[in-house]
Amino acid sequence: MSSEQDTLNVYHSNLASIVGEENLIYDSDSKEIRKAISPENFPGCIVYPQTQSQLAEVISEAHRNKWHVLPSGNGSKLKWGGLAKDVDIVVSTQRLNKIINHAVGDLTLTVEAGVKFTDIQSTLAKHNQLLALNPTEPELATIGGIIATGDTGSLRQRYGSVRDQLLGVTFVRADGEIARAGGKVVKNVAGYDLMKLFTGSYGTLSIITEATFRLYPMQSASKTAVLMGSFEALSQAADTIRGSALTPIQADLLSSELVSSMELGKGLGLIIRFESIPESVEEQSNQVLQIGEKLGLTSTVFSSKEEESLWHRLPEQIHLSESESAITCKIGVLPNAAVEILNQADFGLINISTGLGILRFDSVDKVLEMRNLCEQKSGFLTILSAPIDIKQKVDVWGYSGNALELMRGIKKQFDSENILSPGRFVGGI
Repeated sequence: MSSEQDTLNVYHSNLASIVGEENLIYDSDSKEIRKAISPENFPGCIVYPQTQSQLAEVISEAHRNKWHVLPSGNGSKLKWGGLAKDVDIVVSTQRLNKIINHAVGDLTLTVEAGVKFTDIQSTLAKHNQLLALNPTEPELATIGGIIATGDTGSLRQRYGSVRDQLLGVTFVRADGEIARAGGKVVKNVAGYDLMKLFTGSYGTLSIITEATFRLYPMQSASKTAVLMGSFEALSQAADTIRGSALTPIQADLLSSELVSSMELGKGLGLIIRFESIPESVEEQSNQVLQIGEKLGLTSTVFSSKEEESLWHRLPEQIHLSESESAITCKIGVLPNAAVEILNQADFGLINISTGLGILRFDSVDKVLEMRNLCEQKSGFLTILSAPIDIKQKVDVWGYSGNALELMRGIKKQFDSENILSPGRFVGGI
């Protein structure tokens, strides 16, 4: 019997006794998993724990056997980050999908990690509440994956990041122990730094099993204004809006190619959305139109179903329509440099207040040129998704700061055996 078969037998006997035969999959040719790992190896099996305690037992077993684990939800973001190395098993939280507690009066929600984002919003909408995130592929994205990648979306403009809305987490450590940080009420800040640490760590420090979020009430009115025109005029408009008393919930600069693909017009674009009481929405939208008119920009206003369609199509144009050869990147620059950066980008958007954005390229040379430009503007460029051969040749994270040894020390403290997501994070962590 081959050593490979021996290993499979160990997986079978040990893991099947924990989760049951029906919750193990062997020889699964998952396209999502193949995009997340080095091509020279493929995991022996995918494990689907049904409960938090089962997941803890699986990780404890992996720790004892020094198996490398790739945590996963629905797999919609496995293509992001570095390629995991020497993965033995994939552990999916997909079936940990319960809404545990919705405290309507306290505006808090506790869910398991495998709950889909759209299911959460559907539940909250019945009570005129929302979780103020707009992650990539919301129909597939799970809460665990959103936290692991820090996938906030452009609602960050008004509501802050995933970290800002996360009140508490329950997680399984690399040794299989269950632990908690934070609380279930807005006032509780215990463990806040630990939650910050886990958010955006790509599953390298722990596997989150439950999360508690603060919620927000839905607003009664919404309207979106789109301004389009030249580099100089858009730059002035963005500066004016940043320095004004306007309170948009979303405000993104759009590349000219993205404006064209959305059939909005010509030139660079600025899309800005307001939600509040009707009088406030109307007044703020009019102010944006006046700013655009003074600068010679063309403008369009969207409301109701047209507005919803607009914001639904925007991320689709960037993420869902990308070809197999496309390279999608996350960038961050000083906000006052955003228009200049976008003017030199092929396809993408940048938030006017944070300077964070998503750009898409068709060649690695353009990516490296843009990375250099971002760094010159005190920013960064990280490759999210790209063909595997590119990820093997190019440093995905492009980190040039001085905190790498600190990050490696944190990884060693949380996962001394390098069990979780080896190779996916900065510096091969």
